[in-house]
Parts: sequence; structure tokens; C-alpha cells
Amino acid sequence: MKLVLACLLFVIAAMIAKTYIFSFRSQVPADYAGTGPQFDLKKHLSGEILSEGLIFGPNGKMTNSFVAKMVGKWDGDTGTLSEEFTYSNGKVQNRKWFLKLGPNNTFTATADDLVGEAQGVISGSTVKLSYQIILPKDAGGHVLQAVDWMYLTADGAIMNKSEMRKFGLKVAELVATMRPQ
Repeated sequence: MKLVLACLLFVIAAMIAKTYIFSFRSQVPADYAGTGPQFDLKKHLSGEILSEGLIFGPNGKMTNSFVAKMVGKWDGDTGTLSEEFTYSNGKVQNRKWFLKLGPNNTFTATADDLVGEAQGVISGSTVKLSYQIILPKDAGGHVLQAVDWMYLTADGAIMNKSEMRKFGLKVAELVATMRPQ
């Protein structure tokens, strides 16, 4: 019995270690502090941007793809990022982010489908944004914990990966590119 319990505890510890040490969730902004090119929200989220991406469900299978036309505008340290998504299932979604730069490479963001404020950190060639998103009613209306990581590449493209979780379990994942139009 003690051996079974010890094995069970080992498996649980290994699963926790994989989740928090050897996965997407284990990275922190400081991991990218010395990387380049330097991500500049005002520069890289300005003007017309084309995004293409895939959405994966909880079983890891792709559930939808999209093309999004985005427009970023800035006035001092505040900006907006308007998005028009066209999904492969024919649905169209419009969103608008309101961005505000803060001290020490931080920023906040709001949007109509968020609970409260998103918290962002810019570090080297990356941006991390954490927030709670409310899914549309036709998608269940659930509130999910989301973490977006954007990685700026040398040619100016942005690679975006997001994970959405409910009760700590991954329920969706998004992978997208963003390029100046």
C-alpha cells in the first residue's frame, strides 16, 4: 500500500512539475529580457495589421481558423487596437482593445469582453498579457483565464500563442501570426 501511495504521489509531482516547470506556463518575462528586436507596442501595434490563426479545443484538435484585420492607433501613451475577425465557420467578430502604457515596461488593456483590466509586461522581444475573457453566449458565455505571449521576429512579424483555462485546465489554445499590412 505504501508503495502504491508513493508511486501515486510521484506521478502527481511529475504532472505538477511538467505543468509549471516544463511547459508554456513556466516562462516569465525575465526569460526574454536580453532578446531582440525590442518589442515596442506603439511601433509594432500601429497601423494596419493582418493576422491569421488557428484555435484548438481542449482535446488539442483545431476547431476553427481565422483571418483578422487589425488597426492600431496611438495618442501618447494610450492606444486602441481594433480587430475584425472572420472565422472559418463564417462568423465575424469585432473587438477593440484600449491600451495604456505604464511604468517599467508594463501596460494595461481593456475590452468589452474582459473582466476588469488585462495586465501586460514587455520584455525584450516579447509581450505577456494576462486577463479574464468572457466567451460569447453562443460559445457558452464562460469566463476563462487567458495568457497571451507575443514574440517579435527579426522581420517584424509577431507570433502569438495564447492559452485559455477554466478551473486551471486548458480548454483552448490559439496560435497566430500578425504582420504589418
